[in-house]
Amino acid sequence: QVQLVESGGGLVQTGGSLRLSCLASGRSFSRYTMGWFRQAPGEEREFVATMSWGGRTIYYADSVQGRFTISRDNSKNTVYLQLNDLKPEDTAAYYCAGDAAGPGSNWYRGRVAYWGQGTQVTVSS
Repeated sequence: QVQLVESGGGLVQTGGSLRLSCLASGRSFSRYTMGWFRQAPGEEREFVATMSWGGRTIYYADSVQGRFTISRDNSKNTVYLQLNDLKPEDTAAYYCAGDAAGPGSNWYRGRVAYWGQGTQVTVSS
């Protein structure tokens, strides 16, 4: 079992930045693909970014490419999401996720095993 706890959300103005963190507990974190999803009110949950266990494979949603950066520190069991140049449409609850499988199509479909509780990001215009 893997437990995920997000932090770092908040209220920020358009163009601002935030860094989200996700602390994982449990075995074998360093072997898990990790990533982030988000869900805005009234919308379906959508894929944001994913990173393989060694960090060599990274995928981003088109909507965040060039603005968001995913990273991980396996020594700290933590994955990060740096959010830059934030826009009002980035407002959502952001969820950390993990899975033993690689960063393939399962991530785009949201078919991953472990989920955090979410952290709210609100971008004011």
